[in-house]
Amino acid sequence: MARRTVLPTLTSEQEAMKLNMYERLSPRRRKFIDRVGFDNWDPFPEPNDPMDIRRDAETGQTIQDLVRTFIRTKSMSGKIGAQYSRGAHELAMGIVNKDERFRGMFEFIVFYNELLKSQGKEMNWDF
Repeated sequence: MARRTVLPTLTSEQEAMKLNMYERLSPRRRKFIDRVGFDNWDPFPEPNDPMDIRRDAETGQTIQDLVRTFIRTKSMSGKIGAQYSRGAHELAMGIVNKDERFRGMFEFIVFYNELLKSQGKEMNWDF
């Protein structure tokens, strides 16, 4: 939700508080308010909305939930390192946010895997 653009009507008590606040401000801060205009100054702004919790449109899960589920399924088959987990998290963020960079990575992995399969090979991650 965006911040309000129309100032609310203030009660007489709020008007008095506003004037009192203005009078107690430093000259530097008063200069800013004078530039904006005393009538346009809102000393009682609404709080910012909390950051959106992004959810994957396809599954309805948060990035954290997706990564946690993925890591849990993979850790059953062996030990998972910090770099592996970090990479999974970064990839999940890129996919959920529809970042073109990660789409390119994904499509290349699919292409490379299909190329190997056509040659009768498979991806080998052992170093």
